[in-house]
Amino acid sequence: MEKKVKVGIIGCGGIANGKHMPSLSKLSDVEMVAFCDIVEERAQKAKEQYGTPDAKVYTDYQELLKDPEIEVIHVCTPNRSHAPISIDSLHAGKHVMCEKPMAKTAEDARKMVQAAKETGKKLTIGYQHRHKPESIYLKSVIERGDLGEIYFAKAYAVRRRGTPNWGVFLNEYEQGGGPLIDIGTHSLDVTLYLMNNYEPKMVVGTTYKKVNNAECGNPWGGWDKDQHTMEDSAFGFIVMKNGATIILEASWALNTSEPIPEGSTMLCGTDAGAQIKNGVTINKGEFNRLIEVKPDMASGGVAFYEGVSSNPAEVEARRWIDAVKNDTEVVVKPEQACVVSEILEAIYKSAKSGQPVYFD
Repeated sequence: MEKKVKVGIIGCGGIANGKHMPSLSKLSDVEMVAFCDIVEERAQKAKEQYGTPDAKVYTDYQELLKDPEIEVIHVCTPNRSHAPISIDSLHAGKHVMCEKPMAKTAEDARKMVQAAKETGKKLTIGYQHRHKPESIYLKSVIERGDLGEIYFAKAYAVRRRGTPNWGVFLNEYEQGGGPLIDIGTHSLDVTLYLMNNYEPKMVVGTTYKKVNNAECGNPWGGWDKDQHTMEDSAFGFIVMKNGATIILEASWALNTSEPIPEGSTMLCGTDAGAQIKNGVTINKGEFNRLIEVKPDMASGGVAFYEGVSSNPAEVEARRWIDAVKNDTEVVVKPEQACVVSEILEAIYKSAKSGQPVYFD
């Protein structure tokens, strides 16, 4: 019989139900055997929908971690608790998939990296946009050298309206920030990943809270102005140590006629450029003509992910469990995700101080 990887879920709210548990349930070699949430009813419901018949329910994650049969933990809690739960899970001998962003603060992210090194357990972060067909394809194109040296990029996550008004999204204490840390983090991650550049030199950032009208046309309805303490837009100008420049744009509410979905990026190299925005476009000059190439992302694909659709959350789960089973490298390395957190924090610091933030 095929060996089953036993997984425990810590945090059974929106992201667990919307992404992690449905994706894990598609994998025949995975069993979800434990569910923990501070609201017991949520954990019980998750068990009934996704768990094995004898799956256990907890309200204290420390009790869940005592189960020696559990090999993998998925941390699906608010940002503030990512680090302590992940670190405790690693020291309990578990491999950890932590939902993005890595942590509320860069210091906590660095502590998570250190815990993974100390324990020898695998740690990865839920940046599922790396697992989109577009990202997988473009990564191969870039690694072949088609773009040459990538020296300028834009990372976009711009909503005309799309302020989440449920859960703790508007709670600065729990989350640490607004659209920058919520959706901008995805676009920055995939941009750095495609560039293979994780050495920032300097950041200048600005944040704004300008669209705070509860009747502004938000698709999920209004909010209490006093409870919405986050920025609604954030922008960063990032210079890397090799001289490359990245511009980051993140917004929940911006009066623009051209919203751009999270995980979008534009890359400019010495030989060609590319962008992920409603598909992939590669642009270059050839035979004294400017041309654009748009690969058909609906055909072909990653056949080696047997039984898994091109849904990035499902591909993420498959690649993660394969790394655990085969003791291979994870796609999203904790050191890389830590740099994302450090840059985001630098943008917030620069916005607050009005000064550039330099990295050592």
